[in-house]
This record gives sequence, C-alpha cells and structure tokens, in this order.
Amino acid sequence: MRFDTLAAWLDWQARLHPKAIDMGLDRVRQVWQALGDRRFDYPVLTVAGTNGKGSSVAFAEAILQAGGYRTGCYTSPHLVRYNERIRIDQREVDDAALCRAFDAVDRARGDVPLTYFEFGTLAALLLFADAELDALVLEVGLGGRLDAVNLIDPTVALITSIGLDHQSWLGDDLEQIGAEKAGILRASRPAVYSGRDMPASIAARADALGADLAVAGVDYRVEQRAEGWELVGPDRVRRALPMPALRGPRQVDNAAGVLVALDALSEVLPLDQRAVRIGLLSARLPGRFEVRPGQPTWVLDVAHNPQSADVLDGLLGEFFVPGRRVAVFGALDDKDVAGIAAAVARRFDVWCLVDLSAQPRGMSATALVEALGSLIDESARITAGEPRDAFERAAALAEPDGMVVVFGSFLTVGAATEWLDRSH
Repeated sequence: MRFDTLAAWLDWQARLHPKAIDMGLDRVRQVWQALGDRRFDYPVLTVAGTNGKGSSVAFAEAILQAGGYRTGCYTSPHLVRYNERIRIDQREVDDAALCRAFDAVDRARGDVPLTYFEFGTLAALLLFADAELDALVLEVGLGGRLDAVNLIDPTVALITSIGLDHQSWLGDDLEQIGAEKAGILRASRPAVYSGRDMPASIAARADALGADLAVAGVDYRVEQRAEGWELVGPDRVRRALPMPALRGPRQVDNAAGVLVALDALSEVLPLDQRAVRIGLLSARLPGRFEVRPGQPTWVLDVAHNPQSADVLDGLLGEFFVPGRRVAVFGALDDKDVAGIAAAVARRFDVWCLVDLSAQPRGMSATALVEALGSLIDESARITAGEPRDAFERAAALAEPDGMVVVFGSFLTVGAATEWLDRSH
C-alpha cells in the first residue's frame, strides 16, 4: 500500500492530477473496467442539480433506511471529515476501509492521472459494490453528463432546482446548464425534475431518450395543509405528510421529488407511509441552515450561489435576535460573490471577510473586497484573514445577544463547524 493513513492518501490525491477539475468519463471508465467493471444489481438513484441536491439525498437515504433497506450514499464535498462522503447504512466508512479502497484504485489505474474527485468516486463505488446493499443514492459532484458519478447508470434520475453556478464548466445560461444536468438521464428509465421553471433542454433530452420524466407542477403537485402537506403524484397520492425536518421553503419541493423518484422503484423497494413519515422527520444535513444556540447564536449555511443565498435570506427574515448580526463570508474564486452578498446584505450589521487563498480555488479576502465593491459599506466590513480569526472576531462583535451567520462555501462552514465543536 502506497500510504498508511487517510490524510496521506488525500494529500497525494490532491496533487496527482495537474488540474483540480478535469471533466470527462474516459479516465474513470478505464480504471473502473480495470477494477472489474462491477455491476450493481439493486436500484441506483442519482441526484443532480444546482441547489437541493444534498437535501434530496438526505431525504432519500433517511426514507429508505426507515423502510428497512440497507443503503449506500455518496455525497460531496464534505464539511469536516472526508469520511462524510461515503456512508453505508447511514454510517461513515472508516479510515481503514477507505485506505484499502484507495489502494485498489491506485493499483488498477496504472499511469492514468485521476483527479481528487475521480479517485474518491471510484473508491466509493468499489466499497458500495462489496457492501451487499439494497439501494444506492449518488450525488453528482459537478454538472452531470461528464461527472464521474455518471459512470454508473441510474435506475431513476432526479434533477433538482437549476441555477447559475459553475458557469466556467457548465455554460453561461440555464439551458446550457440544464443540458449538462440532463446527462444523467437514461433511455426508457424514469426521471424526475423537482425544481421550478425547468429548462427546455431537460425536456428535450428526456424526449430524445424516451425517458419517463415526471415534472413538478405538471405531472405531480404538492398541496399544503394546515397540519402538513400531501403529494398528488403520477401514480399515487400520499396524504398527511409531516413538514420535513430540514428547514427552508423549498424542502417540501425537494422531499416531493424524492418521493416521486422512490415511487418509481416501488416494485423493488416498496415504502409504506410510516417509513416516509419517519424519513422526512429524521433527515439531517449539517451545514444547511444549521442553528447552534448559544450566546451568540450561530447559523451555519453552505449557501454559495445567489439562488441558495435567496433561500438563506428568507430563513434569516424569520429569525429574530435583539443584538448585532454578523456575517462571516468566505468563497471560492469561481463564485458570484456579489450576487450572493446582495441577496443577504440587508440582514447584517457587520461583515467579516474570510481569506481562503491557502485552499485550492479559495478566494483571498482582498479579492472579496474588490468583488463586493460598494455593495457593503466600508465601515461595516472587516477583513478577518484566516477562518479562525474571523470566527473569534465575529463572536466578539455579535456579543451574547447577537447572531453570527457563516456562509459562502463548504470550506468556510466546515472550518466553523470544527471551531465551534472545539470551543463550545
């Protein structure tokens, strides 16, 4: 084995390929074939989209588990521990299993240069192939058509809300981005679009493939009730559903899309109302409007594009604190930071800008200041440097009766999670 520790493997993987992102399936397909071209003889749900992917995966995993099924689940990126990305029966895979899987991928790849994400995806698939699962839930990392996850044919594909993000790789408008996301669709297989205002490119791809696409608001709908909600689906009606445990106005949309996708698998994976209710109420997703009560109150949210920042703005509007409201904002260099900040600017009295330049694709605090321009008044803007410095300054600025909201990237929220866990 090349390395004995998970940390050593990950550090090496980050430097193995000259590019952090190099989209395409040729390399991963070649290595997967060298690994034996394993086939999954159980249902696979693949989830793509701009916003709502993580929530949808969390709902699917929780509902399937509540139904008594043994699940595999792959997500990215992680907040604190790499192990968060790969779960079997809702438990993170341990370091030893990951190292063994990395070693197998390394031996099979020969001289093929895999990216960090490709290496991890192949290791995850190898672990799932040996785990004797009942169902597998896969979250696309970037786009869909050329993402390493798309190596595996989904039994049912779910596309969540589409927005402008990762334009350098996916295209400059919603139609181009939608076409990339629609790359996970398969001929004559069921698919679901759970967002609003679906790009025509998704419907065009489904028509070309003969995929059975169910569209929110067209083929199924949600009806809100005082005590909860109900789903009027293409094939069945689910009544008296509880509001999901995950917060946000779009979580019912996400949950509904998941239920329609899982109903497409009902002949193999039947789910009764009890499993659905338990799953909706037990789904957890750290870093998505995660409230940490205390003095001050902390809110952690990985909002990293204008669309998700709009959702964060609405949630903050329902959350009152008497004291100063402090934003801790750090972002990657390919993000629309002005659009993100504009969506939530009215919610904060002070901003602490985090320097992430030490991380791959991380934006420096100086670049953040330039990108934000006059959007945030200079008197309300503090360049805080390293994440830890930002958190300490934010806590002092908020005072006991205030609130600190950390957002902008997984790197920023992950660092805040670690800092809060150590200091509280």
